[in-house]
Amino acid sequence: MRIRPFRYNPSPEISVIEYASTLCCFLILILVITTGNFECLSCNMGYLNSVLQSSSQVHAEYGPVSGGGLSQNGKFSYGYASSPGKRSSMEDFYETRIDGVDGEIVGLFGVFDGHGGARAAEYVKQNLFSNLIRHPKFISDTKSAIADAYNHTDSEFLKSENNQNRDAGSTASTAILVGDRLLVANVGDSRAVICRGGNAFAVSRDHKPDQSDERQRIEDAGGFVMWAGTWRVGGVLAVSRAFGDRLLKQYVVADPEIQEEKIDSSLEFLILASDGLWDVVSNEEAVAMVKPIQDPEQAAKWLMQEACQRGSADNITCVVVRFLANQAY
Repeated sequence: MRIRPFRYNPSPEISVIEYASTLCCFLILILVITTGNFECLSCNMGYLNSVLQSSSQVHAEYGPVSGGGLSQNGKFSYGYASSPGKRSSMEDFYETRIDGVDGEIVGLFGVFDGHGGARAAEYVKQNLFSNLIRHPKFISDTKSAIADAYNHTDSEFLKSENNQNRDAGSTASTAILVGDRLLVANVGDSRAVICRGGNAFAVSRDHKPDQSDERQRIEDAGGFVMWAGTWRVGGVLAVSRAFGDRLLKQYVVADPEIQEEKIDSSLEFLILASDGLWDVVSNEEAVAMVKPIQDPEQAAKWLMQEACQRGSADNITCVVVRFLANQAY
């Protein structure tokens, strides 16, 4: 009898744990049949049940989540929704935070999409905004404070990675609300879109290696961009700016592009989302979906669900901030 080699080729929905559990069942069944030791079956099935239970707990941890809130001064409400989508692992993180700095009510919102694992995205979520609000110029020169906080957080993350064998990185799309100012900062291909006067406007730029200025910057630093399914830095990374990515750090910087908008009666809402949304939903479509939904949590959930229905193959995370027009700014 010729035995064909067994290859691991699971569907995207099957995790490594589920695959390993199925393979263990198969091997135990062969052992029982060949030895006739049926006691072996009962004792080993207890172990397999524990493995399968662990698998279901892992998936439960990464189920869809949503939530929201209202600022203490009543000037804005917010909601978020996040799901692993078709992926068996979750590398998206988000932050929705309201804080007080020098007597100002400050809103801090972010979406962080990891690659090479979740370490970088989780680190940025836990540290970026704390570093920012501690900056001595946070109120007086918010743009420079944001740029400093991004680069300081990146530097500290890279120091923490000294003992890691595998590179990890993360995008970041953040929105800072201070008084009547909205400051959007971005590295990577998560995106921020606003609705102003009923129209959609991107307030961040996706950082892709094939953009002429990004490609020039990478090549000037001694790197290269090549096609490998999509345009990639060094043939590896599909974004040209990110936190982390230690081995490519000379070319993949964490310098944010920052855009400032005035919060006034024409500014209706903001959408921050990972590329799991933007891969399948245009800026204009996202704004049209959110417009009739006053509850930002429900709006974020609707965007997430629509991305799933359209076949998004990535993790999906959406944050919606609605500016309350009946408030004076």
